[in-house]
Amino acid sequence: MSKNITKRAEDYSKWYNELVVKADLAENSGVRGCMVIKPYGYAIWEKMQAELDRKFKETGHQNAYFPLFIPKSYFSKEASHVDGFAKECAVVTHYRLRTAEDGKTIEVDPDAKLEEELIVRPTSETIIWDTYRKWIESYRDLPILINQWANVVRWEMRTRLFLRTSEFLWQEGHTAHATKDEAVFEAEQMLDVYAEFAENFMAIPVVRGFKTENERFAGAIETYCIEALMQDGKALQAGTSHFLGQNFAKAFDVKFTNQEGKQEYVWATSWGVSTRLMGALVMTHSDDNGLVLPPNLAPIQVVIIPIHKNDEQLEAIRAEVKVLTDRFKKLNISFKFDDRTTFKPGWKFNEYELKGVPLRIAIGPKDLENGTFEVARRDTLTKEIISKDDAVSYVQEMLEEIQRNLYQKALDYREEHITEVNSFEDFKDVLENKGGFVSAHWDGTVETEEKIKEITKATIRCIPMDRKEELGVCVLTGKPSLGRVYFAKAY
Repeated sequence: MSKNITKRAEDYSKWYNELVVKADLAENSGVRGCMVIKPYGYAIWEKMQAELDRKFKETGHQNAYFPLFIPKSYFSKEASHVDGFAKECAVVTHYRLRTAEDGKTIEVDPDAKLEEELIVRPTSETIIWDTYRKWIESYRDLPILINQWANVVRWEMRTRLFLRTSEFLWQEGHTAHATKDEAVFEAEQMLDVYAEFAENFMAIPVVRGFKTENERFAGAIETYCIEALMQDGKALQAGTSHFLGQNFAKAFDVKFTNQEGKQEYVWATSWGVSTRLMGALVMTHSDDNGLVLPPNLAPIQVVIIPIHKNDEQLEAIRAEVKVLTDRFKKLNISFKFDDRTTFKPGWKFNEYELKGVPLRIAIGPKDLENGTFEVARRDTLTKEIISKDDAVSYVQEMLEEIQRNLYQKALDYREEHITEVNSFEDFKDVLENKGGFVSAHWDGTVETEEKIKEITKATIRCIPMDRKEELGVCVLTGKPSLGRVYFAKAY
């Protein structure tokens, strides 16, 4: 199997696009900016879903489903929300087509105009808070802890598979609380859930932080985020959690009677991650040979490839593999025994290397004689001959080791690419020649933030949660600053 993938160092964007397609993750569809997620890519997304869903339910959340279509009038109730999404909204104006006079052309039936236009959801706060108004009367009805797995539409002009598409899959949590403290705790708790998932499950180190006022979610009082760093030195927002205050409750008149018998507005949060995480996974770990998948997310953790010259040898190998895979099943190790005779072993080696399978076991007649297997690691591209008696424990240990190694490798890269600067010349130099997070002082104004973006295309990715108070002067204006923030070019 020929990979023919552009080298990362030559053209990172082209490398990424080719890899997503050739590794069978996704492809472009007949609708501009929309993608078909193929079975192998969807299997990875299902693993992400399963782990996140488990975490959500552990923290008391339940899944529900809300409509895809939202009346346009709902958006006008929260002014900053509509401003934030207006340019990306797809709008349904008619409900029927008809055949034109020529008998061939299909056109919109002008008599089928909707009384009120509908927005195809870009996010669900408005429809959900209209619903919560009907559910909430008393403090006894709170908290409401709801998540939904859904698709959303944001009419993007520049699209790229997984990273930015007009339609994408995601989960969105929407919670209602009796007090501000409960809502803030919820928003911070869910950010921790995302960070723990990214680091321990996806092997992607992230920076926890706050968004600036300019970068906050439309309608939020505070936006918490996790920011990851890709191998090309660009940042990627991997998840957000929003403290919405009482903005949506006031917009949709959602009140409750508190324990003293007084009416109060409800406090809110929302939080979400999307199939953009698939892009983060590809760009954090993969190499010029193809995908590199952390074992926790690999649809196939171990592939077993027989090397044989005749049917008799293949049958002997099958018998040995049966013993091995029965033990894998008991340990929930996912595997594939590729005994197809239509492809040579070398072709199969290339295929599974391209698809990022963490471990590959090759078994031939000599291995059967010697009681050994050849095991190859995808992350380091190294091979080792092991005793078949040690195979299961070796595989268990190696899967854990690969998971740790991928995280450490990504962490080392990120730490090497956090650079403190104190002058605007150094700021521009690091952005252009090194990349990564640029740790710099900022005077706290929207005007300065936008000016830096205009000059360098870099944005403030976050105000790190763990930043030290450090008096300084803004890297652009020289005005006073209370601490450093992380700038970067981003996806």
